[in-house]
Amino acid sequence: MTDVHNDVLEDDDFDTVLSPDIVFTGTFNFEKSFLVRGKISGVIDATGVLLIDEQAQVEADIKAGRVIIRGSVKGNITAATRVEITLTGSLEGNVSAPEISMETGCLFNGKCTMLRTPS
Repeated sequence: MTDVHNDVLEDDDFDTVLSPDIVFTGTFNFEKSFLVRGKISGVIDATGVLLIDEQAQVEADIKAGRVIIRGSVKGNITAATRVEITLTGSLEGNVSAPEISMETGCLFNGKCTMLRTPS
C-alpha cells in the first residue's frame, strides 16, 4: 500500500479553499473539489475531492468521493473511490475505500477496509 497517486494539484484545481486562518465547526456538505488549509471539526459529507493540506487539522468523520491527506485527520473516512495519505499526512481513525494508498513515512492508526466497486 505504498503506491501514492500524487497528482500535482494547484489552488486553481479547487472550487473552494478554506484558508489557514479559518476555524469551522459543524457539518460541511459539498459536491465539487474542496481544499482545507484551516481547522475543521464536525462532519464532512461530500461527493467531490477533499484535500487536507499540510498544516490543516481536521477532527471529523468524512464521507467523500476522494480524500487526500497531507495534514492531520482524526476521524473515520469513507471514500467512494480513493484515500491517499502522503508522507506528511496522519490519520487516526478507520478508513474504507476501494483504493487506499499510504506513502512511506505517513502515520496511520486505525482499521483499513478496501471494498471493491461493483463492475
